[in-house]
Amino acid sequence: MPTNTSRRNFFKNTGAVSAAAMLGGVGASLTACGGDSSSTPEDPLLALTATQVVANIKNGTLKAETYMAAMIARAKVASGLNAMIFLNEVEALKAAKAVDADKAAGKTLGALAGLPIVVKDNINTKDMKTTGGTPALRHHQPKTNAPSLQKLVDAGAIVLGKSNLHEWAFGITSTNFTLGTDQSGAAARPCKNPYDNTRIPGGSSGGTAVAVAARFAPAGLGTDTGGSTRVPASFCGIAGFRPSVGDGAGQGRRYPDTANDALPISTTRDTVGPMGRTVADLALLDAVITGGAVPTAKALKGLKIGLPAAFWTDLDDSVRTVADAAKKKLADAGVVFVDADLVGIMALNDTMSFPIALHEPVAAIPAYLSANSAPVTTVAQVQAGLASPDVVGAFGAIAGDVFAAAYAAAMVPNTGGRAQLQKLYKDYFAAQGVECVLFPTTLLPAPKIDVVEGSSAGKLPYTVGGVAKQTARDTFGTCIFHTDPCTNAGIPSLSIPAGLTAGGLPVGMQIDGPLGSDTHLLAIGMGIEAVWGSVKAPAI
Repeated sequence: MPTNTSRRNFFKNTGAVSAAAMLGGVGASLTACGGDSSSTPEDPLLALTATQVVANIKNGTLKAETYMAAMIARAKVASGLNAMIFLNEVEALKAAKAVDADKAAGKTLGALAGLPIVVKDNINTKDMKTTGGTPALRHHQPKTNAPSLQKLVDAGAIVLGKSNLHEWAFGITSTNFTLGTDQSGAAARPCKNPYDNTRIPGGSSGGTAVAVAARFAPAGLGTDTGGSTRVPASFCGIAGFRPSVGDGAGQGRRYPDTANDALPISTTRDTVGPMGRTVADLALLDAVITGGAVPTAKALKGLKIGLPAAFWTDLDDSVRTVADAAKKKLADAGVVFVDADLVGIMALNDTMSFPIALHEPVAAIPAYLSANSAPVTTVAQVQAGLASPDVVGAFGAIAGDVFAAAYAAAMVPNTGGRAQLQKLYKDYFAAQGVECVLFPTTLLPAPKIDVVEGSSAGKLPYTVGGVAKQTARDTFGTCIFHTDPCTNAGIPSLSIPAGLTAGGLPVGMQIDGPLGSDTHLLAIGMGIEAVWGSVKAPAI
């Protein structure tokens, strides 16, 4: 949420300034390797992926300042999507000029030199406020960048701004009531899906997803507790990655962040995750964050992938059509599918999901506030300023610590629900001999925006086998139904754009792999996206 008048009003629409109008004929010499098929010759820069951007800056065919200016202009054109809380325009252009100066001086450029990224506004940034989209933190200024972000900055990435989110990341719609209300009391500025402005982009990392999909940032960072990088990636036609996390104490995290480097929900489940238009871009950012090598795409012939029935039932017809077509393309490419279910996984996951997510904040939130010298120090002080009704409800459960007993049962070593879930996945991968599992990221495409109720809305309409139905769960439960189980197990997960419905809405497909198989999972994803191709860009 903006912290002053200039931040509140920075995103006024300045008119549709095209990249081509600003850049003349620069785009003709750019290296292109499979840019989006819907991009027009008039705006060549908008089609570039993050991997292509850094390659072109390094080889001298693209100026970092030129590209940054194009992204800022595009952000202003797309201002009505409400993707950003703060646009770092002046400093981002200054940093881009410095990259060009280093290039001209013959200096060695970092792996991400000149790459604009957007950062979800719950991730610590030392040069920009980190508000979490919540009133209590409107003046919160961390002293350091989150370690994952710092790795990207050290490699030359430039933070274009802080992206919008569901308040405190406690929701799935990215309808944030902190950003202003109309006379009815409803949210006046919900974050909007670029493919259909009447629909949600997903959450809680909705702003990052919208910025990437709307082509004013090639990549960015989100966070993921129950699906917050992958649900918005699916709804917005981009790729989103959740790395392996490890145990509840933070041991075994692949990424270097701790519970005090971003606004916390669950120390067991929270993680920063990269978001981009291609899996190759995610692999590039992941390699920089972890210090590893960028993998090459996995050959698909003979690759064994599991199809657990628990994740293939009760799909909306429009999602099933895209999913079946995507699955056929993989079969044609030589993938071997194994029809074997993760028996009992949904019931088991239900025993721990809310207990973990709503008990751990009791201690995690005060610890973060103290470690970062925040303007407030307690859960009660944060709760007193909350603006979003559904988040008020979540904080009520936290303040009352209503899940303490269920949490203790879930976390018993070796025999608790979480240990059982981890064993279920581990045994499945070993017994079936599969390298990952595949299924639609969400049961249905992006739902309509409900500005009054947000993610506390009732059941959602959808169609199964031609029969109109209503989902068994509310918006939140429906959207995270497929993305949530892997988060409690701590295994890596990736959503890949698979196509558009007949109505023009994106559908993502998710692959999950064994704990620690992150790089291999990204390599598989790169092989899959080569078969599926890119999705048509949204019309802004």
